[in-house]
Amino acid sequence: MEASPLRNTLSAGPRAQTLELARRPALLVAVVLVWATSWPAVKVGVTAMPPIWFACWRYVLATACMFAFVGIRRKVMLPPPADWVLVVFSGVLQMAAYSALTGLALTMLPPGRASVLAFSTPIWVVPIAAWWLRERASRLALVGVGLGLLGVLAIAAPSLSVHGTAQAVAYTMLVAASAAWAISIVFVRKHGFTATPLVLAPWQMLVASAILFPLAMIREGMPAAIDASGIAVLAYVGPIATAFAYWAVVEAGRYLPARTMSMALLATPSLGTLISTLTLGEPLDISLAAGLLLVAGGVGIAMLEPR
Repeated sequence: MEASPLRNTLSAGPRAQTLELARRPALLVAVVLVWATSWPAVKVGVTAMPPIWFACWRYVLATACMFAFVGIRRKVMLPPPADWVLVVFSGVLQMAAYSALTGLALTMLPPGRASVLAFSTPIWVVPIAAWWLRERASRLALVGVGLGLLGVLAIAAPSLSVHGTAQAVAYTMLVAASAAWAISIVFVRKHGFTATPLVLAPWQMLVASAILFPLAMIREGMPAAIDASGIAVLAYVGPIATAFAYWAVVEAGRYLPARTMSMALLATPSLGTLISTLTLGEPLDISLAAGLLLVAGGVGIAMLEPR
């Protein structure tokens, strides 16, 4: 039987214990930085190639990296029959749909604005869990949902009045992407795992690649040659912002409380907006700042509700 992470830490020497304890929050900080920088990177990527092809190559690279990583740890195995429904569900919604919809939206919107809406997922978890799992939504959770919705409207309203239906479609895509991730979260909460998340991860990414490839062929035609900027972005987003980030979240989540994880990841859209402003010149106007605060406040309040 494999020893538990806690037992391994306690059986190590004081120096090893110190390093292990420091590694956990460091992984979480690394994920926040990687995901924040990935938004302006994806913006560059979807200007260098069609967005669905970008999402497809992203998951092809991530799948190869995850199979290699799990193989080195000698944990490659077919998912148990009971977990296949989770593999398909998560691969389609959390990975394929989310990456395709956010990529399409980024062809029309700046990355800072897009990241705030795309990370509003916890807001949608509350009503979906109340409907699907019959979880009672408290007044605190409903206040969080209301603040989050106000933040979405604050971000979208000024651009909609100026640019019309094109950006309305983009905002709808981002909300749909966030809702798809929320549905996957609720499904995972309901599912009884047989294998570990790390064992299932490469198969989920393989499902996403298998969905995105024919979708890209149908919508965007044959893949074209990728220029240097596209290759550079894929080399970052696929192995690091997808494969590494997934492993790091799972690894940090084995030790850190779920609330700590969730609240720390709230920094991602704020940092992503700042990076987009500094690197791509995205303007930080009043509507974006107000929307960012409202969405972050709504998500934070929803997460404070005791489960």
